[in-house]
Amino acid sequence: MSEAKSLKGKTIFMSGGSRGIGLAIALKAARDGANVTIAAKTAEPHPKLPGTIYTAAEEIEAAGGKALPVICDIRDEAQVGEAVEKTVAQFGGIDICVNNASAIQLTGTLATDMKRFDLMHQINTRGTYLVSKMCIPHLKGSDNPHIVNLAPPLDMKAKWFKNHVAYTMAKFGMSMCTLGMSAEFAKDGIAINSLWPLTAIDTAAVRNLLGGETVAAMSRTPEILADAFHAIVTKPSREVTGNFFIDELVLRDEGVTDFSVYAPGAKGPLAADFFVPDEVFEMTDTKVAGMVG
Repeated sequence: MSEAKSLKGKTIFMSGGSRGIGLAIALKAARDGANVTIAAKTAEPHPKLPGTIYTAAEEIEAAGGKALPVICDIRDEAQVGEAVEKTVAQFGGIDICVNNASAIQLTGTLATDMKRFDLMHQINTRGTYLVSKMCIPHLKGSDNPHIVNLAPPLDMKAKWFKNHVAYTMAKFGMSMCTLGMSAEFAKDGIAINSLWPLTAIDTAAVRNLLGGETVAAMSRTPEILADAFHAIVTKPSREVTGNFFIDELVLRDEGVTDFSVYAPGAKGPLAADFFVPDEVFEMTDTKVAGMVG
């Protein structure tokens, strides 16, 4: 791997990341020799969810990276500020910010209590805004600064809102951070992009909330997002900003043609993910059936 395509010595600040997509991204970077801060709340094992910030840190170190696990509730401004300062003190700066933490509840308006509404907006929209705001002063000191939001394209169609308007609003809030901040900080050379999967991804959310083993068998592994993330953040930041990337299309542009490695257990069509515009499916020959959830 050329030095330009490696994340060796780069420092990544990630919200969430103790499991799933965030951990896959962290491990991909760690194999290059990157430094990764895992800023998340999971300090003790969860009865239904794998991983803590400490087990994630162990995996990052074992993969060849350096890890800093920090207990951090991204709803708390002081905690985020402290986590960012700890990262800078430990590693000397921040090169990449990953807004990975997210909360989900797929309920309609009358079935969504305001406590859950607030949680989704505080973690998804406000958390992305806050973590970005705290990292940007340090990103300005990087020679190739990137922010990647795990957030969907802004496809403003009623079908994405009607069944779970609160969740969609909160998730699209992350996407609006991409849209606005990419223009605001273009002059500083900070790349700010969204990344979203074409298909369902086999995570705890899918297994526990979105269809269980049936949908998991129609999903791809988180590694497809990790590989797409790597392709994005190794590009020059001034040349790639304000995009709403879809994982498969990113990798197709990189020359990947065989995607079966990302869905080793699939026997037929895959489940399409939320929020993917219809025209995106016309750009790929991947067979999808229905939608996650």
